[in-house]
Amino acid sequence: MTLSTDLGSAYAAQMKAVLAHRLPPGWVVDLTHDLRPHAVEEAAFVVRAMAERFPAGSVHVVVVDPGVGGRRVPVAVECRDGSALVGPDNGVLVPLAKALGGGRAFRIDPTRVGTSARLGTTFDGRDIFAPAAAHLARGTSPDALGPPTTLARPRANPARRVAGGGVGTLAHVDRFGNLITDVPTDWVPPGVATIGVRVAGARRQLPFVTSYEAGGRGRLVALGSSFGSLELAVVEGRAVDRLGVAAGAPVRFLWRNPPPRPGRRNRK
Repeated sequence: MTLSTDLGSAYAAQMKAVLAHRLPPGWVVDLTHDLRPHAVEEAAFVVRAMAERFPAGSVHVVVVDPGVGGRRVPVAVECRDGSALVGPDNGVLVPLAKALGGGRAFRIDPTRVGTSARLGTTFDGRDIFAPAAAHLARGTSPDALGPPTTLARPRANPARRVAGGGVGTLAHVDRFGNLITDVPTDWVPPGVATIGVRVAGARRQLPFVTSYEAGGRGRLVALGSSFGSLELAVVEGRAVDRLGVAAGAPVRFLWRNPPPRPGRRNRK
């Protein structure tokens, strides 16, 4: 079982206390508890990259839940590879579910996981998600936790190709201040040495490099990230500070000139 949350270590420890009573030692792997608070779309992007490489049949618990206690519902997802996902139905589970082949979603009934008496309404990670995940890890079928439901769609728009480039979002700011986008690296044609970038209202022409070292210390560059998508980085610096942007900002890349529009002549 993996745990990914924005809760910090103290609240995460309360979830692990629940699991410790129900699972053998060593079953729980902490992926992270320092996801950016309330940042559902960013968490969805990061968790997909972290969790999709775990063995088939794993149980992945994700708690980034600004709507806790409200209209969003707790869900369990049975993925086609045999894995199960547990968390709020706010979009945070969707990219990982797709990466694991998709599957069926079920609304968790708290009375079916032994949590009929919740301690308040602000900590479903401890009171609903951890007990539900323990049931799944011990072999309970997801459809035994509640009725079928349909996962909510993520609010973020996916990256898309445009003439001569791609348009997307700054999906994640990592601990080094690198700006990880959702525009796939393999959209860039072979042989491209420079890439045009529009972000934070400014246009820049950046070197497209294969490593940080190739960029040179202090230089703003574009390169392929370990997420499989394009990244903006300041070598041995912080691109987030240099550009003054945050996760969620739109970004546009241009790696070749688009063809002229019909009916227009090129001007010298």
